[in-house]
Amino acid sequence: MDVINVVLADDHVLVRDGIKALLEDQSGIVVIDEASNGKEALEVVKKNTPHVLIVDIRMPEMNGIEVVREITKSFKEVNTLVLSMHDSEEYVVQAIQAGADGYLLKGASKEEFLKALHKVASGGKYFTGDVSAIIMNNFVNGNASVVSSNIKSIEDPFGLTKREKQILGLILQFKNNKEIADELQISKRTAEVHRFNLMKKLEVKNLMELSNKANEYQLV
Repeated sequence: MDVINVVLADDHVLVRDGIKALLEDQSGIVVIDEASNGKEALEVVKKNTPHVLIVDIRMPEMNGIEVVREITKSFKEVNTLVLSMHDSEEYVVQAIQAGADGYLLKGASKEEFLKALHKVASGGKYFTGDVSAIIMNNFVNGNASVVSSNIKSIEDPFGLTKREKQILGLILQFKNNKEIADELQISKRTAEVHRFNLMKKLEVKNLMELSNKANEYQLV
């Protein structure tokens, strides 16, 4: 993805201006439109089809969770990042159930915000530390409806071994079989076999597909 097109939805102008200023200072990110309430957000998304909608929860006319739910249902190509001041379990759970691809607190650092945006734009999931704790707490307590299929990062559906994940990380660093073999002190042939098995398990044909799937499922 050469350029990430973003739509901002927040009822506070100062918040939108601050986020917009931050993003416009980054290469490869363009804020293509803004919205001040939930209904307007849906209209703007329908008009522009951005890569990412950054949306607040508390908005007039239609709240952010309702917006995310509608986006998930009607605009599957649009990824959603909830940016909120609320870290309560109720809001987090509702956002996840609605289909949010990420949930970040407004107190997050610039670095984490940009990391989350890139992760979500690439089709992955990003949930800040405190939010992840809430997700895991619900998972441990058996609330399966909360830890829905939307949260692919909690479980590796491919059954990769520890060694395979280690090699996957090296492959994504663009290291060839000999370099991987040297680093892990294994034979080149063993590295080749691991690479072949990874491609087969993840059902990919090339490095780009491998990278995309690894990001989507947060395998490394």
